[in-house]
Formats: sequence, structure tokens, C-alpha cells
Amino acid sequence: MAINWFPGHMHKARKEIKKVMPQMDLIIEVVDARIPFSSENPLVPSLRGDTPLIKVLNKRDLADPAITEQWLKWFEQERGVRAITLTHNQRQEALGILKLAEELTPGHDRQKSALRVMILGIPNVGKSTLINTLAGRPAAKTGNEPAVTRAQQAIKLPNNILLYDTPGFLWPKLSPEACGYRLAITGAIRSAVLDFEDVAMFEAEYLIKHYSELVMARYGLDQQPADGLALMDAIAEKRKFFRRGGIPDLHKVSEILLNELRAGVLGRISLETPAMVEQELQEARAREEAQAADKLARTEQWKKTSR
Repeated sequence: MAINWFPGHMHKARKEIKKVMPQMDLIIEVVDARIPFSSENPLVPSLRGDTPLIKVLNKRDLADPAITEQWLKWFEQERGVRAITLTHNQRQEALGILKLAEELTPGHDRQKSALRVMILGIPNVGKSTLINTLAGRPAAKTGNEPAVTRAQQAIKLPNNILLYDTPGFLWPKLSPEACGYRLAITGAIRSAVLDFEDVAMFEAEYLIKHYSELVMARYGLDQQPADGLALMDAIAEKRKFFRRGGIPDLHKVSEILLNELRAGVLGRISLETPAMVEQELQEARAREEAQAADKLARTEQWKKTSR
């Protein structure tokens, strides 16, 4: 299943951001530490140009620490990028972003003009909560559903810093396809557009392969299930989730898997690694090239037969 979610207000947000981006002195992009690549917006590099960028891997407390370290090194290979991690409600740690912002803009005289900083982030990565932490007041709306912020707003911060909040926005094509699943698992895409069981099956397959000990301990399983479906069936058995006729209720199991991963109940889990993403990108490029070659061949064949 290809997941695609791009509401109209997000298309408008992208146009607005593209218009004001050249006026910014610094960019802050908030991503989910569990899915740093999938929650990164691929439009940002082309929009920011040479503007310094702070990449904030938020929700560090939910992610696998060893894999998070890999992502920090991976991001800092990019020119003009500094990568840091944050966890929820750590105000002093979050305020370090403001100090880092000053370090990355040494030529800006804040006595003469405000340091203009744009903060970006796709839905549900914790951008609005971070803004409120930096401001020390409820300056941005927060909520459990993605896409709460709908319009740009300017927020005055200490030391003459002007923070431009933006709506969380995704991109038209979620590629590689696995990115869409990871976004859905972590709650970045509205539940109304999801096939719960399909998304949970993707999660279950990943957990069995990479975090089998955690899920076995959580659900009291004696033997490691062979695959994702076997895991879901085993959870249904343990929790007594059955429909009429003794059929496992996979919808209830799906809700449990998704909600417990999002809440960190299963443990500190990362859903992607740099090596995994690079492999997926190579495979996606190979498929696109093969599709392009096939289309060209079919076009040439059509031309020959139509003469």
C-alpha cells in the first residue's frame, strides 16, 4: 500500500515557506528521532540554499540511542548542518538551541536587527511543543492529531530572536514507500487515512526482525513468532482478542501495536538506520530507472508498429 497524504493547506504552506525562506538567517528543522530520514522534509535542502540549519532529533527518549548516534553523524556530513537531540519537556536543554543559533550566525548583529529563525517540521514531531518550551509560554497550538498548526506566526524569543512558526507539511510523494509506513506508525499521518492492519503488519514485521526480545517480553511470548502475522496472532491469543468463530481480531491487535510503540511502552525503538535508508534509496532509484527504460522501450515499439 502506498500512503499519500497531502492536504490543501500543506500545499499552501509549501508555497508560503518558499516565498519567505530567503529572508531567514537560520533554519531549525524538527524531526522524529525514531524516523529521522522519513520525518525529514526533502524540500528543505532545496528551499534553504546556504542558510545554516539546525536539525533537531526530537523524542530522543523514545528512540534507540545507538541508532540515534548514527543519525547525528549522518546528518552532520551535510554542509551547514548541526544535528542535536532533544527529549520532551527539558527546557534547559531546549534553550541550548538558542545559543547554538547564535553560534551559527556569528556575523549577525542582534543589536541592529532581530535574528530571523524559521522552524519547520512535519506533523506530530513535537515542533509546537518545542516552540512553547523556547518561548516559555503557550505560543503555539499543540495537539495529539497531526497538522494542528495551519498558518505562519512570528514569535518573539529572548536575545532579539524572532521565530517564524510554520504549518507542519508533508510532501506530495512519500518515497521510498517504506517512509510512508514509518510516518503512519509514529502518528505523523491522520488515522482517518490509514489502513490500521496494513500499517501494523509493517510494524510487526520490523519488530520481529529488529526488536524481537522487546516484543516477546512485552506480550509474554515464549517463542519468537516466525513473521509479523504470527506475532499479531500470538498477541491476539495472549490478550484474548477474538471475533466470532474464534478469529483473531487483528484490528484490536493493530491498535495495541501502534499505540504502544507511539507511547514508548515497547521500549526505545528506532524504525530506520542510515544504512537501511541508503539501501532503500538505491532500490527506489533502480526501480525508477527500470520503469523509465520500460516506458521508453514501449514507446519505441509503438512508433515502429504505427508506421
